[in-house]
Amino acid sequence: MKKQPVIPSQIFLETERLYLRELNPEVYKYLFTECNSSRIAEYLGLSTSKEVETEREKYNQGMETFYSTFLSFHILDKQRGNVLGKCGFHTWIPSHRRAEVGYELYADENKGKGYMTEALGAILKYGFEQMNLHRIEAYIASYNIPSAKLLQRFGFTQEGNARGHYVVNGVNEDSLLLSLLQPEYEQQKSSWGVKDQAIHNL
Repeated sequence: MKKQPVIPSQIFLETERLYLRELNPEVYKYLFTECNSSRIAEYLGLSTSKEVETEREKYNQGMETFYSTFLSFHILDKQRGNVLGKCGFHTWIPSHRRAEVGYELYADENKGKGYMTEALGAILKYGFEQMNLHRIEAYIASYNIPSAKLLQRFGFTQEGNARGHYVVNGVNEDSLLLSLLQPEYEQQKSSWGVKDQAIHNL
């Protein structure tokens, strides 16, 4: 009898309303070598075959290098168990203790409810306290006011403007560069209201 593939062990972070499920290179390898498209879509919270193929292309082209890697988390609703979005680190360079943070809620109906504030606080805490990061960066569009307010809420400092940094609808747009350093995190973390994390290894 053929042995069924087992998903790699993962870290789960728990907040008041959410579970944050680790998504790392090993999990991606499992999904795209052992699972069919329906299972991939269900696990990643994707709604169309085009989205599945986009993720498959990312995997096939290589999502990490000797120099950099990623560690992200799916945002799961505790009550329903469905995927609300994702939040985590990419362009993570362990040797320099820095990473770029990114985040997204998939459905408009879940925005404005504080989910991303809850998730991002836990992710930043994990980055500084468990991943040994010294610097966390974020790039956002100048017109993305909700994202700017979210980062300001966690004490990010705007450092400058990256010209022609990001392609949107075929056009290179500027991005604002913001960052948070580990000493700054230590100074202000008590004001964030982020509780001690429950970290589960499954």
